[in-house]
Amino acid sequence: MDLAGIRIFDAHVHQWDPFSTPRDFGGFAKIFRYLPISVDTAMKLAPRRDREFSGDPTAYLDKYLPPDYQADVAEVPIDDFLHMEVEWSGKGPLAKADETRWVANLPTAQAVPLRAIIGNADPAAPGFAELLDAHQAASPLFRGIRTMVGHHPDPGVRSFCKTESALAAPAFLDGFARLAERGLSFDAWVYSHAIPDVTALAKRYPEVPIVIDHLGTPAGIFGPVGKHTGANPSRRRELFLRWRDDFAELADHANVVAKCSGAMMPILGHPVPPRGTSTSVADLLDRVGPLLEHALTVFGAERMLWGSNFPVDKPITSIANSVQTIAEAVTAHGGGPAELEQVFRGTAQRVYRLAL
Repeated sequence: MDLAGIRIFDAHVHQWDPFSTPRDFGGFAKIFRYLPISVDTAMKLAPRRDREFSGDPTAYLDKYLPPDYQADVAEVPIDDFLHMEVEWSGKGPLAKADETRWVANLPTAQAVPLRAIIGNADPAAPGFAELLDAHQAASPLFRGIRTMVGHHPDPGVRSFCKTESALAAPAFLDGFARLAERGLSFDAWVYSHAIPDVTALAKRYPEVPIVIDHLGTPAGIFGPVGKHTGANPSRRRELFLRWRDDFAELADHANVVAKCSGAMMPILGHPVPPRGTSTSVADLLDRVGPLLEHALTVFGAERMLWGSNFPVDKPITSIANSVQTIAEAVTAHGGGPAELEQVFRGTAQRVYRLAL
């Protein structure tokens, strides 16, 4: 697929340093840094739900900073990118704004330029408005928030939130209005069974741009994960049908756009290739193609955007293969240069208010 002339914006990159910044997973990284055991041994010691989510813990046990991202996009014409928050756990009501400040001040000489930052904040938490103001004061690149509300009913699938339906909690819904007041966006990362909660949120706040991350993350859709999720072809078919219908209903709300990131997350049930290798574009299209086809049908290219979700997707494939997979899917759906430009830049430019 020839992407000549298409300026690519990566709308989902995680940067972290678990050794010098407060991260929820930083403790494990510090422990394994000094234990005289291999990564493969560490994998065997980790809970199954963490192994299935990460695929390979290598990325979580080390830094991922601008030079690392630069190396991963060396063969891809990425023009610029967005930093997505990732489990900053500092103390105090305004501590999460420290991540925005930290990211904005990372040295980026000879690196892909950073154009936007999505910070972490919980609309249900006391002091939410003050935290949003702190994020905005920390960097003019701040564009919106993501809240860790990913909860799965299968206890064998890793959850990132203690309660189910956090998006529907009265305190969350009331606090969400502060985003509308400030013209900020919301990135919604949920497992697919909770897509209706995102739909209800979009209906209540049509003035807030909402990005559904990772195509709604239908865990287990490509293979068994957890205790029973996607355990057989029949259950995987049920997962797909429910995801398909819920995703179509979500697309009825004009303030929602779909981010075709995370389609290569291990938790979807992808087979994990040997470390250092990448799943081919052909194999990815065999699995991910129906999801992308449906997303393009119900949202259209003008309401879709791409993000690498690196380094989380790195155990499955490369950024080059991710870009190629999305481009092939858009073309197979009948899209041309205009549609590719929308998915790889135009939608992100509009939703995240980028000055590009």
